[in-house]
Amino acid sequence: MDIIEQARILGKAIQQDERYIRYAKATLQNESNEELQEAIREFNLIRMQLDNKLSADEKDEEAVAELNEKLRSVYASIMSNDTMVEYNTAKVELDQLMSQVNIIISKSLDGEDPETCETTSGCGGSCATCGGCH
Repeated sequence: MDIIEQARILGKAIQQDERYIRYAKATLQNESNEELQEAIREFNLIRMQLDNKLSADEKDEEAVAELNEKLRSVYASIMSNDTMVEYNTAKVELDQLMSQVNIIISKSLDGEDPETCETTSGCGGSCATCGGCH
């Protein structure tokens, strides 16, 4: 079996993992939630209006402030929506899984034993003191 075939097997295994299934369901729920989709459309419209105001030769600071406040309000509404909360939680869990998979592959490329290498990067989250990702 070649490496591409093994990658396809890994892809199938990921799609059967509970974290992927939860993420896929949450994505579908987001897409079918009309209230959420309307809020996202409104957010994008306000963002475009704000971009237009900011790129105008003469900026209307009052209009910019008003649009910024609207944008923040709609964003808060989107992020507090139950289906969006579930989506974000599921996405974090799937991202963590994929990070572990990528760490194993990267460490294997560095010559470490894929069976025993750590699956954490040791990243503290701050890029300011980082020497580079592995």
